Amino acid sequence: MAVGNNSAGAEPSLGAAVRAFAHIGFLSFGGPAAQIALMHRVLVDERKWLDEPRFLSALSFCMLLPGPEAMQLATYSGWRLHGIKGGLAAGLLFVAPGAVLVLVLSILYGELGNTPSAEALFLGVKAAVLAIVLQALLSVAKRALEGWPDWLVAGAAFVAIFFFAVPFPLVVIAAAVSGYFRPGEVSEAAPAPPIPFGQTLRTIAIWLAVWLTPLLAITVVLGTDHVLAKLAWFFSKLAVVTFGGAYAVLAYMAQEAVETYAWLTPGEMLDGLGLAETTPGPLILVTEFVGYIGALRGAGGHSIAMGVAGALVTLWATFAPCFLWIFAGAPYVERLTHAPRLASALHAVTAAVVGVILNLSLWFALHVLFADVSTQAVGPLHLVVPDPDSINGVAAALSALAVVLLFVARWGITATLTICAALAFFWFRVATV
Repeated sequence: MAVGNNSAGAEPSLGAAVRAFAHIGFLSFGGPAAQIALMHRVLVDERKWLDEPRFLSALSFCMLLPGPEAMQLATYSGWRLHGIKGGLAAGLLFVAPGAVLVLVLSILYGELGNTPSAEALFLGVKAAVLAIVLQALLSVAKRALEGWPDWLVAGAAFVAIFFFAVPFPLVVIAAAVSGYFRPGEVSEAAPAPPIPFGQTLRTIAIWLAVWLTPLLAITVVLGTDHVLAKLAWFFSKLAVVTFGGAYAVLAYMAQEAVETYAWLTPGEMLDGLGLAETTPGPLILVTEFVGYIGALRGAGGHSIAMGVAGALVTLWATFAPCFLWIFAGAPYVERLTHAPRLASALHAVTAAVVGVILNLSLWFALHVLFADVSTQAVGPLHLVVPDPDSINGVAAALSALAVVLLFVARWGITATLTICAALAFFWFRVATV
């Protein structure tokens, strides 16, 4: 049953909605901006199932939530059309194609990733990823930084993370608080009807149980020190603090996964991001790669079955909370425009994300372009220092090429990744002759 009047075209059947969201899921390459544009074209322009104001209000709401905003926008759109069934279908179909591909590629990487030829391919992928992250930085900055207060928030976020290693969640909270006390304009539209509080509590209780019960069972059966239990709770925590999308949280996730848990190396983290970039679906699917590699090695041996279990646990911990946020919060979307302080808090978080992505860009650049990168503490400062003698000339050249392909030739992400990987492999074959 549809949730309500869409103020647009006729509501589709559930089957028609499922087919449309399957189409979106298989074509959702290019990151959240491209994915949101695709949904807008299909749902608003072509099918006219949602009107423009409702789509934009939902997008603003999803950007305020932790987790992948494009996946949550798809879930909201399905919920708007066909309630819980529509939301589940839309959200799952948005994630499933990419999740299957990332799992297959993770298995292949786990078996072949250490070969010289595979390392050469991934060198090209890493080089292209640098340009892709730079493109994301400029795209978000153009949309988010409207005046000097936004630039100030973005700069403070970058300095806090890059130079003082302030945890990402604290940066998000500080930005939201600063924005909350700088309210925007008040909407003059009639307020939406109130939502029964008991209904919201029931929804929260049901989806909390769906999210946490399997993870609690894993912990009880295997113990808190088992790699699957650690993956379950780390990525559940990550799901609560992933404001600003995958790019914003990658530095925090990489720091924990690489330095604290030692599930994989910085180079492997970059390889995983490259895999996620080449597949449809949200970029946060890189967590599935981390879960697979971490579990592959983390149970005292090299077990593909354990790796697959780690990938599935990570997927559940990452995406099950998204349904909780949407199904509990979707009825309140139309009331968001009547809460100017919340809208202002969202805007400040988006500005802070620019600084976070700049930090991520530098972190990636240093680990791709230099073989030797160390961390030094100077009083309260946390400095990342590369060894100039360890620079990788091939990676630098391929990164420059990727910038030209993306920004000048306007190639797509998949084509840029492909050509950089192919050139890196060709260089490896020539160099080893």
